[in-house]
Amino acid sequence: MGGGGQQTEPAEPGSGKAEGVYTWEEVQMHSSRNDQWLVVNRKVYNISQWAKRHPGGFRVISHYAGEDATEAFTAFHPDMKFVQKFLKPLLVGELAATVPSQDGKKNATIIKDFESLRAEVEKEGLFRTKPLFFCLHLGHILLLEALAWLMVTYWGTSWTMTLLCAAMLATSQAQAGWLQHDFGHLSVFKKSKWNHLVHKFVIGHLKGASANWWNHRHFQHHAKPNIFKKDPDVNMLDVFVLGNTQPVEYGIKKIKHMPYNHQHKYFFLVGPPLLIPIYFHMQIMNTMITRRDWVDFAWSLSYYFRYFYCYTPLYGFLGSLALMTFVRFLESHWFVWVTQMNHIPMEIEYEKNQDWLTMQDWTSLNNFAHVIS
Repeated sequence: MGGGGQQTEPAEPGSGKAEGVYTWEEVQMHSSRNDQWLVVNRKVYNISQWAKRHPGGFRVISHYAGEDATEAFTAFHPDMKFVQKFLKPLLVGELAATVPSQDGKKNATIIKDFESLRAEVEKEGLFRTKPLFFCLHLGHILLLEALAWLMVTYWGTSWTMTLLCAAMLATSQAQAGWLQHDFGHLSVFKKSKWNHLVHKFVIGHLKGASANWWNHRHFQHHAKPNIFKKDPDVNMLDVFVLGNTQPVEYGIKKIKHMPYNHQHKYFFLVGPPLLIPIYFHMQIMNTMITRRDWVDFAWSLSYYFRYFYCYTPLYGFLGSLALMTFVRFLESHWFVWVTQMNHIPMEIEYEKNQDWLTMQDWTSLNNFAHVIS
């Protein structure tokens, strides 16, 4: 055992007793699928069994196996006192006093400055949200939905009215997508259960999607942004290759699913128009059914029931389906162009075990480091 031999026997997994003193090499030995340790505030935890029950999903916590998860843990858990009771039974020890934090990275000063800045920002209340703003945001989405239906109900289903209705529905769908993002991050209300409830209403009833599907996918993105095999947002299902590394590897392995040398041309035909109405829709339904997530499935069905109840008398079933598909088509363009421009830089690589601050900085498209490099 490391750490100068201060302890001779490791703690039993999940014993809750800090009996071990470890080095980073020893922590990193526990990074397989069934044997996972991580570090939070220099305390070492065995998450091997807990990962399967982790509310945020198995993958997002497992991505930090063998690593220092302090900053990610702080960012993902707004109620620190609540989650501490889950950590305590998992404690197996701590890092030796001579072992540096953040896996011995050389930018410890920057990280310390970042922690001081975050503490100051929290002290000044800049992280406190105004629920009234989000309620008004939700209100204008509901208003757009209502006005779109009232317009074609009272003024007819001419092409002009239908196109205007589709534009309003697409706007409400896009706005609901941005709104559910904030509730999904538990960043609106102080109580997590209220954030979860409104999140399910917005993404489930207003959009027909799944809150859990979004959470498990999006949390991985923030935990390990733009890292292959860990960030689902850069997994393009062999349709596109991203960054500088993946195209080279595809060439070496002779993977020829698509004519990748022409992807800049077919992107416009496959990416923006089809992401939401085809790929996301199929993935969401498959996820809810295979995981037997019947709560989210019920929320999703409530959207389709409401939509077809309102529009089938006006357009018939096939006409309503065509209108919905067109709305998804418009929303998909909106969503893709916003997210692609904001989220996918050229630095897309495999895991380099960088500290939180460096990783978040270098995977952002809006930072000084990219400007001067």
